[in-house]
Amino acid sequence: MSACLRAVMRCGALCLAGAVAGCGQTGPLYLPAPPAAAHAAPPAAPPAAAPPGTAAPQR
Repeated sequence: MSACLRAVMRCGALCLAGAVAGCGQTGPLYLPAPPAAAHAAPPAAPPAAAPPGTAAPQR
């Protein structure tokens, strides 16, 4: 066999061994971080009172 064919066969055997070893895997492969506590935004300030007067421009 040529060196290239032997390398391909080794890679294939390694991939097959990895697939067989991972067959019994149950659950996640990692432990996810718990979700961060949600922080509520501070309440918005009430709108400022409009100054007394008219809304139309004066001439």
